[in-house]
Amino acid sequence: MTHGHVPSDSTPSPSPVCLGIEAGGTRTVAIAAGPGLPPTWREFGQANLWLLTDDQLARQLCAIARAMPRPMSMAIGMAGVRTGADRARLQAAAARAWPGVPCHATSDLEVALMAAPEAVDPGGRAVDARVVIVSGTGSCCLGRAADGRTVRVGGWGHVLGDRGSGYDIVARALRAVVQAGDRGDWPVLGQRFLRALSLNEPHDLVGWIQAAPKAEVAALAVEVFDAAAARDRIATGVLAAAARTLADDACECARRIATPPTPVQFVLAGGVLLKQPRFAARVRRVIHQIRPGAVLTPLTREGAWGAVELARRHLGLPARAVEHGTAPAPVVEDSLHALAGSPTERRNPRSAHLDRLPVEDAVALMLREELRVPRALLAHRAAIARGVRVIARAFRQGGRLFYVGAGTSGRLGVLDASECPPTFRTSRDLVQGIIAGGPAALWSAVEGAEDDGPAGARALAARGIGRRDVVVGIAASGRTPFVRGALGEAKRRGAATILLCFNPHVAIPRWERPALIIAPDVGPEILTGSTRLKAGTATKLVLNAFTTLAMVRLGKVRGNLMIDMKPSNAKLRDRAVRIVSDLTGAGAETARAALERTAWDVRKACASLARAGRREAGAR
Repeated sequence: MTHGHVPSDSTPSPSPVCLGIEAGGTRTVAIAAGPGLPPTWREFGQANLWLLTDDQLARQLCAIARAMPRPMSMAIGMAGVRTGADRARLQAAAARAWPGVPCHATSDLEVALMAAPEAVDPGGRAVDARVVIVSGTGSCCLGRAADGRTVRVGGWGHVLGDRGSGYDIVARALRAVVQAGDRGDWPVLGQRFLRALSLNEPHDLVGWIQAAPKAEVAALAVEVFDAAAARDRIATGVLAAAARTLADDACECARRIATPPTPVQFVLAGGVLLKQPRFAARVRRVIHQIRPGAVLTPLTREGAWGAVELARRHLGLPARAVEHGTAPAPVVEDSLHALAGSPTERRNPRSAHLDRLPVEDAVALMLREELRVPRALLAHRAAIARGVRVIARAFRQGGRLFYVGAGTSGRLGVLDASECPPTFRTSRDLVQGIIAGGPAALWSAVEGAEDDGPAGARALAARGIGRRDVVVGIAASGRTPFVRGALGEAKRRGAATILLCFNPHVAIPRWERPALIIAPDVGPEILTGSTRLKAGTATKLVLNAFTTLAMVRLGKVRGNLMIDMKPSNAKLRDRAVRIVSDLTGAGAETARAALERTAWDVRKACASLARAGRREAGAR
């Protein structure tokens, strides 16, 4: 499928639909609205123009086009758009997703400004000068004067700017923490960081910060806010300084569009300002100190409504023609199937009174439910065996195996991949795990990561997926957008694709359908929807079969012994001695000596002893 092709569910609407899209570092929201039509509101993954290639940008917009009604006019506000060239690039990508539809391309700040409610000063007069302050993963301020002039302050990215953003807060906090550590006192905030990142020692932060993407660093800001709420001295100081710099930028923006005492409306937007009221209150106080009489207003609706307004103006519709009322709750983009239809989401009648069972009875119930898993998998052993053969064939041809999942599914994929090098002496490239949200998602939830289909596609593209590779998507219900995006990209590149899920009712469009779907019904979970339970057990069993039996077919197992294991510690070296002894009949000391001569390579040690045995036999 070419990026410019949009499937038939994007056919023109009989009504003048206006489509508005706001894309930022955390998520993307699309709203379609028109005269007499209920709004359609869907949520997608993060997007920043600076961080996407042209193809990635087009794919992300095509995913939105497939999920939304075809508009007559549209507007997109995206993070990273600053110049005319940026706007032209965004418009070109939109033209590939919505051929023939006029598109107003701008920044996410512009649409947030358009979405802000009107304000009046204490005297009841309308406030015409506005400044929107965005603080989320990044930060920026955009002001519009009464005569229409606009001024931008900040927004230079996390390396050069983004003062007062989530990223900036974490960067300040990390510097303060390591400075305190250099004085011999590793502070409580530093302990919080290590716990949140599952790092063992302070110096592990060096490697993490060098490799961590912007969004992953910014996500750690919640630790600073929580520490400040507990009156941590370092966290409190960091937030006070960050609030001051953000307010300074906002007031500089205001100064350039309206000289005091002209009233200015400051619109607070972005996850940091809207989800952290104490930090927002700090920013408010500083602004009032610098700019008495300022009117401060939180952005109470999605910025995508501002994009809808820009699209409406392009069509020339009257202001009330497009209803801007409260839209339904966001619907996460999902074209695979309705989540409610999955057995993994049904209530289990056998555990309806779980909260009232004696502990012994509850344990027995959990174990009986787990016993249902092997029976369900046995019914699909032919499909599992087919998957093993596909993977083994890929390995023989120089291909690789990729597991892709979110949450528990992703963690189990990473776990199985990590066990292959020591168990079978393979390279770390041969079996790889990809989890939605990146490494941080291994130990904590990453908000919205599993709903980002384009991110799944980008993750596969970044690994250079090709025709010799196999991609196994793992999704308990069969509908995770991150997994769907990864499988779609793998299929487009000619790789073999397998979907492992536990929803036999999963319905996938033909053009997205993987080559093999393994969908056993393990039944509803004992705790409704908690797919870390039976679905997690079933996933582990299937992945065990995939890699273990594929390695058997490659000759890495003799009998039931691992002849290519990597003895990297005392326990494994002891096991290697026993394996060599069992396979050759040599005594433990002879086996150990052979292993030491061959750098602890079990296969070579066995071959060495076999040659020695043949020489002895020949000599006799």
